[in-house]
Amino acid sequence: MTATEAKNRKTNVGGYDDDLVDIEIPDTAHQISSDSWFQVAFVLTTGINSAYVLGYSGTIMVPLGWIGGVVGLLIATAISLYANTLIAKLHEFGGKRHIRYRDLAGFIYGRKAYHLTWGLQYVNLFMISCGFIILAGSALKAAYVLFRDDHTMKLPHFIAIAGLICAIFAIGIPHLSALGVWLAVSTILSLIYIVVAIVLSVRDGVKTPSRDYEIQGSSFSKIFTITGAAANLVFAFNTGMLPEIQATVRQPVVKNMMKALYFQFTAGVLPMYAVTFIGYWAYGSSTSTYLLNSVNGPLWVKALANVSAILQSVISLHIFASPTYEYMDTKFGIKGNPLAIKNLMFRVMARGGYIAVSTLLSALLPFLGDFMSLTGAVSTFPLTFILANHMYYKAKNNKLNSMQKLWHWLNVVFFSLMSVAAAIAAVRLIAVDSKNFHVFADL
Repeated sequence: MTATEAKNRKTNVGGYDDDLVDIEIPDTAHQISSDSWFQVAFVLTTGINSAYVLGYSGTIMVPLGWIGGVVGLLIATAISLYANTLIAKLHEFGGKRHIRYRDLAGFIYGRKAYHLTWGLQYVNLFMISCGFIILAGSALKAAYVLFRDDHTMKLPHFIAIAGLICAIFAIGIPHLSALGVWLAVSTILSLIYIVVAIVLSVRDGVKTPSRDYEIQGSSFSKIFTITGAAANLVFAFNTGMLPEIQATVRQPVVKNMMKALYFQFTAGVLPMYAVTFIGYWAYGSSTSTYLLNSVNGPLWVKALANVSAILQSVISLHIFASPTYEYMDTKFGIKGNPLAIKNLMFRVMARGGYIAVSTLLSALLPFLGDFMSLTGAVSTFPLTFILANHMYYKAKNNKLNSMQKLWHWLNVVFFSLMSVAAAIAAVRLIAVDSKNFHVFADL
């Protein structure tokens, strides 16, 4: 679909109003309005059940315990669904279709908000990309150690290999809609490492007579670890690129996106819940931040799960890096045949460079739990909760009653305070880990 065709199309604004108006779509080098709600649902589910789920037993449940972890995860699910619903309903607002998060913020607030939102989103997506590279490198090392524990290869080496694989995949897949069959592959890979982790954890848990579920550390350190875990809770549902994903869905845009969101936050979260709770049940406070390092079982089974985690991380990284790729492709006019020499060389340089920088930082500071906490604090809270509530309040101000307005303002204030507290806790965690481990550490 060309930009001219898109501008001439009429659609129902917001999916809920009665008046049909012309919806203008910004220019983009990537394909939009082509995917079914089911494909978009699998994009969202791929993100929520990425290899990061192998860390939630250690990064969420261990710092929070049974009550805090279970209740916190359920509450995080509900508020994340609510916040994403607010953003989804604003996708067609004011006669424009906002296919980028920064476009929506800029339309509502102005140019400064456009740049601020883009900056927050870029930091969010960049740090998520670094986390996926650390995950893939850790999984690659875990598979290697199963068969050859000679310490010749270190974690930074595996992170470098993982970065190379991610770069090759990014060069080969031109845009988000082109993932196609790779989403089915991602689902199969997710099921492999989740099922293996669950089965082996249950087997270990049955054999172990007792586990320690006490939250470790002094009273002072618990404050920081619990606050950091709260940031990990919202990180688990990180969708700081919802407008970019919604841009790929076919009409009616809002109605189809709502279907995808309901699928994500019902059926989509069940595998994540299962592996998180069962992993913590099996190993208690000693649960590793990468669950496959805690389980015992046949070497080939553990190797299969680790290889699946590696490959799924590559696909997930591509999803979260796609807004950055779209920006570069659109800015430099990269359109047409993806295999054209000019387009191919551009992707090699631009995307290869982006992944190279991400890989370097990942190898330099490979602290996965800290990355999750800091990302949740400095970008997920502002993008997913603070901005979502305030943008909806601003856009729908005339249609909200006083109680609804108060509700949105309470959300803005509460999540702003949480963001500041979580950022302080995350910085402290990184400072502590930086003292305990040198750069390019072999964790």
